[in-house]
Amino acid sequence: MPIDAVSSGQNKIRNKPITGSGKPAVDGWITAIKPDLVYTDDGTIPDSSKVMFHHGVWINISRGGQFYATGEEKTQMVLPDGYGYRYKASDIWILNEMVHNLTPTPMDLTVTYRINFIPDTAPEAASIKDAKPIWMDVEDGQNRGYPVFDVLRDSGGADGEFTYPQDDPNAYPAGTHLNEWKAPRAGTLLGTTGHVHTGGLNTELFMKRPGASYTGPTCDLPKSYAGKLKSLGKKLKRLSAKQRRARKAVAGKKLRKLRNSMSSNRYRKYKKSKKARLKKIKRQKKSKLKAKRKLKGKAKASNAGYKACLAVTPNAEGNRVRLFESTAKYFEPAGPVSWDMAMLSTKDDWRVQVKPGDTLELQATYETKIGSWYESMGINVVFWSDETNGRDPYVTKVDTPGQVNHGHYPENDDHGGKLPAIAPDPSKLPDGLLASDGPFDVGGYTYEAGGFNLPGANGRPPVVEQGKSFSFKLADADANKEIWHSLTSCKSPCNKTTGIAYPLPDGDFQFDSGTLGNLGGNAAPPTVGRTTWSTPADLPVGTHTYYCRIHPLMRGSFRVKQSS
Repeated sequence: MPIDAVSSGQNKIRNKPITGSGKPAVDGWITAIKPDLVYTDDGTIPDSSKVMFHHGVWINISRGGQFYATGEEKTQMVLPDGYGYRYKASDIWILNEMVHNLTPTPMDLTVTYRINFIPDTAPEAASIKDAKPIWMDVEDGQNRGYPVFDVLRDSGGADGEFTYPQDDPNAYPAGTHLNEWKAPRAGTLLGTTGHVHTGGLNTELFMKRPGASYTGPTCDLPKSYAGKLKSLGKKLKRLSAKQRRARKAVAGKKLRKLRNSMSSNRYRKYKKSKKARLKKIKRQKKSKLKAKRKLKGKAKASNAGYKACLAVTPNAEGNRVRLFESTAKYFEPAGPVSWDMAMLSTKDDWRVQVKPGDTLELQATYETKIGSWYESMGINVVFWSDETNGRDPYVTKVDTPGQVNHGHYPENDDHGGKLPAIAPDPSKLPDGLLASDGPFDVGGYTYEAGGFNLPGANGRPPVVEQGKSFSFKLADADANKEIWHSLTSCKSPCNKTTGIAYPLPDGDFQFDSGTLGNLGGNAAPPTVGRTTWSTPADLPVGTHTYYCRIHPLMRGSFRVKQSS
């Protein structure tokens, strides 16, 4: 479906009616959807470092709301064989889309999606079973327009992970659970796929059933042989040292000297005793190595037994049982720092029993060692049927490994972070403008003070005294065009090539302005409802670098100096 011309730097959320060729012309069943974004004139797919399909949500006004969603990772919807999403030609569809132009160049783009469709007139339509969507979102995206949350570096647990909502004490108003859905009737869950943003590791889907619990056999932890193996390792190390000394005694320089100073009979006895000593050490070492192999075999068998037990035992704590973990598989060479990834989907045999009153619960986990991840999401679209022949998750383990939703896409090959640098290291430049000269404009795809692409004093780091701050302001020209920007800290010097994995929100000292903008006179998504931002007053002395999360080609710096 063609969309309006994507203006330079566009980052807007829009709702567009889907008509004409954007929908099937006849009644039937949708069994799969594959999305994409292409140039309108030639149908080629643009590089994700230039433009990306930030998100698309297909909403059926006539049939209960959202039924399909995709994001930067271009997740596909594929229903199990024999099931389909019911469609009527009279249904009213809307696409909630956010096409993100990361460059100053306008583009003509088309959102495409290939639908696998079985018309009612086809013979196989008679046996298709109805699959209904459940929208699961940690921020209740069905009723909240832009369901996002921020994940700051080093937040969450000591394991370097942040799980929402558990690790955010202010995630929800008291008494509310935005991440839950209660089953109105019995049914069977058919399949699901998660959605996270860059930095995301997984979504996890749980069920809570009043009064239910797993009562079957439990898995004892595998027996540890670490202590015995460590002791054997030390003994083997000592025996190896003795063996080296014994070999020298049998064939070293010392023995040759003794041969010249001893009688032949005495020399033979001496050499015989040393050879016997060497054989004894070899036997001892062989015995210890055999014992080590035996212990390793026992440890391996114990671990295998434990894993085999876990493979068939429901992952339950009380009445809360995990149904599926949709893990993010990153193709990105630098790890979980770009949208070059795919989520795991359930397999066709997943099929989970749901009883009236059962509550589904969703959580999402992000990494927190590398950087901060702003405007994050955690979503699953779950399909279910009114059948009642699913597997009881409190009796049978349904939380089994999934399958990768799709492979690597070539449009994600521009990872960035390469040399030569796009600008000098700002820490080596002389001082720039004084903070008192502000507020400084942010617009025209540059920062008025400290912008990497500016000449002279404007391109050098503006200076502020420690303990003070200065302000930036979204330029009126950009605000009027609804071109929004951010100032987000990145690791100095932050001057390598732009790509989907560079720059990152990984500054040594974290700060972020939010998306500066004032859409409709308020904080309508994705803007924060203001056009100014001041640097933190508590930053240490030094040169600090930042970039625009919306247009990463924009880089800048400022310098904090001790007061004179």
